[in-house]
Amino acid sequence: MQIVKLGGSVVTIKEKPMTADHDNIRRLAEEIKAAWPTPLVVIHGGGSFGHPVAKKYGIAQGFTSERQVIGFTRTHQAMVTLNTIIVDALLDEGIPAISVAPSSFITTNDGRMPGGDFDNVGRIVVKGMLPVLYGDAVIDRIRGFSILSGDQLAVSLAVSMGASRLIFGVDVDGVYTSNPKLSPKAWLIDRLSLENLEGFVEIGKALTTDVTGGMLGKVSEARAAVEAGIEVRLVNATKPGVILKALRGEPVAGTVITR
Repeated sequence: MQIVKLGGSVVTIKEKPMTADHDNIRRLAEEIKAAWPTPLVVIHGGGSFGHPVAKKYGIAQGFTSERQVIGFTRTHQAMVTLNTIIVDALLDEGIPAISVAPSSFITTNDGRMPGGDFDNVGRIVVKGMLPVLYGDAVIDRIRGFSILSGDQLAVSLAVSMGASRLIFGVDVDGVYTSNPKLSPKAWLIDRLSLENLEGFVEIGKALTTDVTGGMLGKVSEARAAVEAGIEVRLVNATKPGVILKALRGEPVAGTVITR
């Protein structure tokens, strides 16, 4: 079992609201096809679809006014729209992909998953299909509602389903000492231990709207997977062939997170 999380910056053009990166999505579908069949679950982020809407209505902060209700539903629908584009691309490659809406079976507690029941996702995989989930607007027992990040979801899935590998596909080569898009002195960390994580507070600050934490959020979420003995890699999913190599376990530039 492998889990692939495709960041919103990979599958969308983050500077343009509600704009999918069709070229990247199509190429990634081709790479997944080249590695198919393999037990796999794909999760994707919101990018220019979910994040701007969620920010506009303050969904991540929970329910504070009735005006947010339409924002909650619009955030979910934006993610459904993006998910449909990605699932269609996989189907076009002949992969039996199927959309699974996290909000239909996951409830958070103060923004965190208390542990997921992923039995149905597992059954879908066993039947030879590819479940495609996403960061979603979900009901929250404390806040009323919240944003479940694709990163948190990916880690929870990996741990619960006993995945051997969790691959974060991002738009840079991995984790840097600071944001490589802002600092020419940034250098790639090919191996990052959890004990050194706190020393890299400048890791991957988001350049555009991201209500779920950017690169630092991914690395922080990954802690639970690493502690469970799962191989965690961050690689550049915008570069041709990288996700395919990662799925095959071949050497590829990136960051491995270790204990």
